[in-house]
Amino acid sequence: MTKEELQKIIAIDEGFRIELTTSTGNMDKFQEAICAFANDMPGSGKKGYLLIGVYDDGKISGMKVDDALMKRISGIRSDGNILPLPVMTTEKVQTDEGDVLVVEVTPSFDTPVRYRGRTFIRIGPRRDIASAEEERILAERCAASLPTFDTRPCREATIDDIDIDAIVKEYLPKAIDAETLATDSRSLKEQLASLRLFNIQWDCPTYAALIMFGKNSRYFMQGDYIQFVRFRGNDNGGEILNERRFEGCLYKVLPQLENFIRDGIVTKRPVPISILREKDVRNYPYKVLRELMMNAVMHRDYQANMPTRLYQYDHHIEIMNPGGLYGQARPENFPHVNDYRNSVVAEMMKNLNYVNMFNHGVNEVQDLLKENQSPAAEFNVNLVTAFSVIVREPKDENNANVVKDVVKDVVKKLTDRQQVILELLSLDPTMSAKAISEKISEKTSEKTSEKFTVTDRTIESDLAHLKKIGILVREGGRKDGYWKIITEHDNSNE
Repeated sequence: MTKEELQKIIAIDEGFRIELTTSTGNMDKFQEAICAFANDMPGSGKKGYLLIGVYDDGKISGMKVDDALMKRISGIRSDGNILPLPVMTTEKVQTDEGDVLVVEVTPSFDTPVRYRGRTFIRIGPRRDIASAEEERILAERCAASLPTFDTRPCREATIDDIDIDAIVKEYLPKAIDAETLATDSRSLKEQLASLRLFNIQWDCPTYAALIMFGKNSRYFMQGDYIQFVRFRGNDNGGEILNERRFEGCLYKVLPQLENFIRDGIVTKRPVPISILREKDVRNYPYKVLRELMMNAVMHRDYQANMPTRLYQYDHHIEIMNPGGLYGQARPENFPHVNDYRNSVVAEMMKNLNYVNMFNHGVNEVQDLLKENQSPAAEFNVNLVTAFSVIVREPKDENNANVVKDVVKDVVKKLTDRQQVILELLSLDPTMSAKAISEKISEKTSEKTSEKFTVTDRTIESDLAHLKKIGILVREGGRKDGYWKIITEHDNSNE
């Protein structure tokens, strides 16, 4: 944006499209303004502008826009407080009088847009919370545009086909601010319509309502279920060892799926990482499988007859859901750009705490796999009608190599007797030199098959050597202390 373009925007005067401020710390104010611009109450279709660094009279304040402020304001788009996610850009414009941070907000097709459960709109030069009638207008406008499948009315269904009790008791309090909900005198259908769960014009629930709260969602969407299969071997030709189908609305299925992943798939085992220490390693980190399955059900194509697949093999898991990358997300920009095939389903899963931050899942998955010593997840984003990801178990040979290298490194420094001392202290770290000498005399050398014959002084000399090279540390006093074995020691003292 040029200085001339900025001046033209400022000259519009602060109205339903413009908000001027010199504040840099009131994040609530910024997010309310962005929410209001996204709702575009007048229906102008014109973009709104939040200009940070401009006085009410249009004069530039002279502030400096740093990277920290840019990141804070840009983060508003994806922090999940404004739902559905707003379409916005941020740009710093430098002028002779100072910097201006320009936030450009595109009117949303998916209204009403809410900030922390409240619908904000512009009324002339100020913003306010929308009334029930204003929310109805925004909801009807959204119904007319129908941007995504889940917002479409399912004209074959009636309100009796969705679990109203669950919506009223569980979902509405999480989706709408408590104060707003307490004073809402609209009918239930109008409340549901404001959340894009009901279509007033056709007097029927939307597909989003059936996906999340439907009593029999498969009647309306044949592929709406999750298929789990456990195969023997590493391909679909192996014997089927277990099979399970998760059917029903997501409100009931998702808790079942979480428990099944935790109890039916994830296992852990101790893996040695040195000669004296073990670490629990899981075949698959629970958070990884949970994140990937939540993304699968959130982004899948619910018009397809194919189910969401969770296939487990001997050494890997494959997750596949119908529907390739959607909208602005393409193979060349994955995973940096995200888009939502089911914007209302995504919003409901966020409100119900099944997803936390938007567009962070892939990076978190890879970090958790690396921490578990597992290979990185393999995403196939080139399929036209499906999306798949493969997660592999940690490779045993890698763990074995780690152990082998550590063992070789330690063994070349120690005698047979010194290794036996460490074994004894790993069982009882409080043993004295005398107790060790008595116990060690009962053992034989693996190399020579001869009995060890040692004195207390010899043991004390060995202990001193093990301390010097950093394998042993004495904690506490001579009488009440104990020996601590350090397996990751500094080699510089050797």
